[in-house]
Amino acid sequence: MRVLRGSYNYDLGGDSYVVGIGVFDSVHLGHQALLHKVQAIAAATGLPSLVYTFDPHPLKITQPANAPKLIEPLSVRLARLEAMGIGTTLIEPFTDEFARQSANSFARTLATKVKAKHVVVGNKFTFGNKQSGDVQKLFEWGNVFGYSVHSIATHMVNNITVSSSKIREYLWSGTVRGAAMLLGRPFTLAGVILRGAQRGTGLGFPTANLDTHYELIPSSGVYAGRAICDIGLFEAVVNIGTTPTFGGDQLKIEAHFPEYQGGPLYGTAMTIELIDRLRSEINFSDVTALKAQIKSDIEQARRVLG
Repeated sequence: MRVLRGSYNYDLGGDSYVVGIGVFDSVHLGHQALLHKVQAIAAATGLPSLVYTFDPHPLKITQPANAPKLIEPLSVRLARLEAMGIGTTLIEPFTDEFARQSANSFARTLATKVKAKHVVVGNKFTFGNKQSGDVQKLFEWGNVFGYSVHSIATHMVNNITVSSSKIREYLWSGTVRGAAMLLGRPFTLAGVILRGAQRGTGLGFPTANLDTHYELIPSSGVYAGRAICDIGLFEAVVNIGTTPTFGGDQLKIEAHFPEYQGGPLYGTAMTIELIDRLRSEINFSDVTALKAQIKSDIEQARRVLG
């Protein structure tokens, strides 16, 4: 997939594109429905597909106090777009100047700079200064500037509206099964394994400590999950929290692999899939009680993971 940054930095040439517009944070099932529409139009017309997205999240510029934590970093979103077969992604730096442009100016840019022949958006899409443009206005300006506009209805799963905000709500409460239902896959955290305090090793349950740059970390607690790293895939018991039994105050993400018998994996890239939350974090009275609970967590995780 070709990745470009800034519509004013590139000349996309004489080609016209089928353009899907959005932030696409997490590329959830609603986003996937929009992207499938892009691909269907591209296949029917013979035109290439293009995603027009924004970085940072627009609210970080227009309403910083209300800006959401991103579910996934831009690099992961780009990988998901590529996996879906998108040919080009154009990342527009979302600046104060870009936010101040009129809705008419944005609509014109889609024709002159993004080279849109077809534009696909969600039915609640807004654009331009103070969100003055909506889908109806985009339809009208599309007729003026020479592109067709296709609006995608809100996607529903089990009578729940699929949205990034609902997924965040699920993750903040630790309801990772709910998040997976709307994502169409388990929620993941990715990063690098770092050396920790070795407390897990001392207890007989060594852990891989994940250092991640993800903004949104699910609620503290113990989770059943799977870990993917260079040497394979492992069932895992994942603890997100501050290890209060040992007086910790720094949030950590630690994964224990019950079936792994090898040595330390420091410096190894790791992705953790969170499948289900087993319990909240507990401050145990002593190490014996903690070890007994960890054994129980492992057995429960095995039942969850099947």
